[in-house]
Amino acid sequence: MVELDDVDLALLALLSEDGRATFSDLASRVNLSVAATKRRVDRLRAQQVITGFTATIDQTALGWSVEAFTEVRYVGTSQPEEMMQAMTEIPEVEAVYTIAGDPDMLVKVRARDHSHLQQVINHLRRGGKATGTKTMIVLGSWHR
Repeated sequence: MVELDDVDLALLALLSEDGRATFSDLASRVNLSVAATKRRVDRLRAQQVITGFTATIDQTALGWSVEAFTEVRYVGTSQPEEMMQAMTEIPEVEAVYTIAGDPDMLVKVRARDHSHLQQVINHLRRGGKATGTKTMIVLGSWHR
């Protein structure tokens, strides 16, 4: 585990809010020089506390209005890594989680509409490894 002080935590919070904030903006918010702020961010990146900077995309603006989670159960002899790899090859899959208990896997998917979602679920079921699925459509969400 990496040791972080209050300034590191403040920088992480600020970058979580705005990954495009300049070092000058960050420095003024944490009361450090620009050079010291850059060194801290560089250190956090080197320690892999910060693993990247991404844009948050409104998928509904791109026509992907249906978000769902599908529970997947698969044949007991299937390897989790093999199933995860198969799921990641489906373009509509946003995330795959292997989990303890029942079901074996939770898959987050995006689709254009309900008909498209049905096609995606059918794709998840193909291949003979999945023994069952249960899909829950997201009605609303909140993200930290």
